Amino acid sequence: MQPQYQMGYDRAITVFSPDGRLYQVEYAREAVKRGTTAVGIKCSDGVVLIVDKRVSSRLLEPSSIEKIFKIDDHIGVASSGLVGDARSLVDRARVECQINRVSYDERIDVETLSKKLCDHMQTYTQFGGARPYGTALLIAGVSDGTARLFETDPSGTLLEYKATGIGTGRPAVMKVFEEDYDPAMSYSEGILLGLKALHAATEGKFDVNTVEIGIIEMKTHLFRKMSPEEVKTYVDKIEQQ
Repeated sequence: MQPQYQMGYDRAITVFSPDGRLYQVEYAREAVKRGTTAVGIKCSDGVVLIVDKRVSSRLLEPSSIEKIFKIDDHIGVASSGLVGDARSLVDRARVECQINRVSYDERIDVETLSKKLCDHMQTYTQFGGARPYGTALLIAGVSDGTARLFETDPSGTLLEYKATGIGTGRPAVMKVFEEDYDPAMSYSEGILLGLKALHAATEGKFDVNTVEIGIIEMKTHLFRKMSPEEVKTYVDKIEQQ
């Protein structure tokens, strides 16, 4: 049963409630909170993205679940929430990257791309006839020799983090990061910290088939997804600990 004051104010995206809230945006945030856990960590020599894919059936092919996407050579994205919404934003991000290459003959700045995506997401909180995106993104990349990590949310808010998490396990992830994060760590140490945080968030229910890792190394400035064999070496180390 909805509170009396709320009824009617969550029917349209363009209507504020008397206490200054947009309920449809808050519902979209709830969709993110129910999504799988994703973490991002800035390290001294790169940026790491790790996602728990949450395989719900043994009949499901784990490789068909994609939660980390390559946007451009130097940018990768991890998503949580509605996968279809994330894919739509990823397609838009890829187009923005190519427009920048054609217009200016250079790679797009990570912050510029993040702001363009958030501007797009924000328009869906301001006009009727469309719902907000039910997804949050971690946008990782390298610009001007500096590692960057941004987090978006359905309202169009953009925040930059040293280390953060999105999805259902965010509180447990942030607790681990608050205690153990060190900006001087290497990306290998960052992966182990991210897996430790993911382990805490999933209560130990993950294995090599449910974890996806993407990294950008400062020496190459290139984004790549790790092979299952590479992921297994890190997962085994965590399980030994």
